[in-house]
Amino acid sequence: MNTTLSQEFEVAGIFRSSFGAYLARFGTQPKHHYDVANAIVRCRTEELGGHIYRCDDCRHELTLYNSCRNRHCPKCQAMARAAWVQQRIDELLPVPYFHVVFTVPQQLNYYALRNKRLFYDIMFKSVSQTLSELAHDPRRLGGQIGFICVLHTWGRNLMDHPHIHCIVPAGALCDGDTRWQSCSKDFLFPVAVMRKLYRGKMLAFFKEAIKQGKLSCLRTVSEGMPPVEVMIKQLYKQDWVVYVKKPFASPIEVIKYLGRYTHRVAISNHRIKDISQNSVSFSYKDYADNNRMKIMELSHVEFIRRFMLHILPEGFMRIRHYGFLGNSTKNKKLPIIRKLISPDTQKSGFMQALDFDFVAEKHVKKCPQCGSTILQCIAKLDPEFVYSAKVVSL
Repeated sequence: MNTTLSQEFEVAGIFRSSFGAYLARFGTQPKHHYDVANAIVRCRTEELGGHIYRCDDCRHELTLYNSCRNRHCPKCQAMARAAWVQQRIDELLPVPYFHVVFTVPQQLNYYALRNKRLFYDIMFKSVSQTLSELAHDPRRLGGQIGFICVLHTWGRNLMDHPHIHCIVPAGALCDGDTRWQSCSKDFLFPVAVMRKLYRGKMLAFFKEAIKQGKLSCLRTVSEGMPPVEVMIKQLYKQDWVVYVKKPFASPIEVIKYLGRYTHRVAISNHRIKDISQNSVSFSYKDYADNNRMKIMELSHVEFIRRFMLHILPEGFMRIRHYGFLGNSTKNKKLPIIRKLISPDTQKSGFMQALDFDFVAEKHVKKCPQCGSTILQCIAKLDPEFVYSAKVVSL
């Protein structure tokens, strides 16, 4: 791996200069961690090849290198996000949408990091069952809701902070899919009820994982921690954080939210303010200090360590769909819901407007000389050309 320090303020530059030092300190890593590090370093460089474009207007030639397409790379999320959100546009309903956030107490972070696949699956199961059971309660909505869940594992300081963001249409499909029940108030469900139910489910699944021997790295008294049984009893008495925001102002706001959150990585390049020989400085919002923007400075190795905390297990799905938005049911149930809400409208005007809005994407290739978007690909750069200087003409 190249050890030259990048002069650009990018995650890739930090990995180029200091991933070796990180390995020297923390030892051998899982294979997919090396894959992520190598992808970030090589992204949009000669090593992955690329294409040469020529502007039809001014004849300027532009070389663009291929992206790594790794889901942890801060350079590769824009197009993946655009494609995913575009697919969600046709699923929007002309109803309010709620934003709900479920977190876990800090005492559980230790177990989450050492049992990522199991622990994050428990979080998804607890969140989905909490929302679904409350929706089916006849005292609430009395039917099936739909929702999208997105897992984030980080806080703004890059430390471990697992939480799940949920987008929930304000209503349920009831009476054998013959009636749409809208939320009658400006909140989805009482927060206190959600907290209690979610806490009970999380801890029940957590205890079952311990009983079945699936949870590794149980802390002991010798490590200065109370036995896990004592910790669980303490957690039952603790108020867990479940946050419900007011409904989005419009479906366009739902799209903006999805665009910001679905494919976000632990830190984006624009937050990095400086990279010196020994340290990295990046901006973060301090929620404990009235949301003030601050600058945090870390050593290169500590920055990489925190970044690597958030690499997900291979194949793990961090975006999941439930209820009438589930992949196996949405094609059947969304048309039914639209007819129940607005019988004369199959696709509403706001959806058409959103289609047009979003297709006019920000990532169109432009000529840096004249600004034209009419670029013709004239050559392909082979991924091996960094070694052979080979250019394959089209």
